[in-house]
Amino acid sequence: MPSATTPNRPSTPLSNSGIQTLPTGHSIIPSSVRPDGSTRKEIKVRPGYRPPEDQEKYRNRIVEARSNIGTGGIPGAEPANTTAKGAEEKNKNAKRREAARKKAAAAAAAATDENESPDAGLGDITHGLQKTQLHVSETEKLKQDWRDPSKLTTNETTSIEADETAEREKKVRNLKKKLRQARELKEKKEGGGQLLPEQLTKVTKIQELIRDLDKLGYDADGEPKAAIDGSRGRNGVEHG
Repeated sequence: MPSATTPNRPSTPLSNSGIQTLPTGHSIIPSSVRPDGSTRKEIKVRPGYRPPEDQEKYRNRIVEARSNIGTGGIPGAEPANTTAKGAEEKNKNAKRREAARKKAAAAAAAATDENESPDAGLGDITHGLQKTQLHVSETEKLKQDWRDPSKLTTNETTSIEADETAEREKKVRNLKKKLRQARELKEKKEGGGQLLPEQLTKVTKIQELIRDLDKLGYDADGEPKAAIDGSRGRNGVEHG
């Protein structure tokens, strides 16, 4: 924007906000010409007033130092502007190291080719295929023979029997627990206590629980029948 300075006043640089300071110390906004040709009048600025554009921004020294990290280089390192001679020596050393690495790799590859026979890789592949086929055949055999106990080995049969025994004992413990709870509820009812509908249902299943225990070889008290019969036999021999 063109500006028109006041006559008989020396021109001084304008600030960021467009304010001009006169030699007398006063500050003004100089007159200027509008696009249509008209002239803006000169404006006096109140003494001491500094617009935000002319105020210095606060700078934190710590933040500024952190932002400059890495621009000064590494302490003790060689400067970036090394001589051409030093760069040439480094390139030569790098080339020597690269050539030595290639030579060592070629020697190792040659030694490996000499030690391994052409049929070594084929033999490994054949051996791996044989092991895979053996594993597959064993798996298929187990799938076919698990229904026929006569075709299972001793260890497999023992494992199946152990699983059946554990399942049977788990079922017995569950029945004994239900029977004990049902008898306790029955005693509560006989003593005049009030039972909920689901508790009355448990009481009515006492005989059913006793029959289930009997099928598994246990008496009404949850004791194995074989142990009871053996005890009775021993007592009969002693009395005889």
